[in-house]
Amino acid sequence: MQVNPDTLTDIQRAARYLYLQRMSFGGRSRDRTFGTSTTGIPRLNLFTLQRLLEEAWIRLSHVMIECLDFRDLIPRYDRYYTLFFLDPPYWKINGYEHNFVEQDFYDLAEVLANVKGRFLMTLNETPEVRKIFERFTIEKVELKYSMSKQEGSRSQVRKELLISN
Repeated sequence: MQVNPDTLTDIQRAARYLYLQRMSFGGRSRDRTFGTSTTGIPRLNLFTLQRLLEEAWIRLSHVMIECLDFRDLIPRYDRYYTLFFLDPPYWKINGYEHNFVEQDFYDLAEVLANVKGRFLMTLNETPEVRKIFERFTIEKVELKYSMSKQEGSRSQVRKELLISN
């Protein structure tokens, strides 16, 4: 039975989210690909749930998580001691809940040019991305995507950029 999350309390929604994240393959709860194993322990154990929640609370106790447009978020929290980790939608790849248009990348570069703190951002490697963010430090890295739905993608090495100030 599917329950509308809007009908749940904050605690019920959090419990539902935790359940879906722990039980989904690779944390991909949208695709409903549940991970199972015949040899391992269950991914969600109600006897250890309290410890799991405490560990998550401790890890996140000094982290600020927001859902804001970067044009509002970065200036709001920017201090000389701030570290921003940015993982925006990739260039010319759709399917995100909030896709970026070309102007968003230019706006992001302008906002980042003025930060007092530090940032690290990941993006796919394209000539356009390199040009837009050329004023920053750019390092190319290679990795394998293990969660991709594309046929044969597990064996393909992908190139991404680490962009920082």
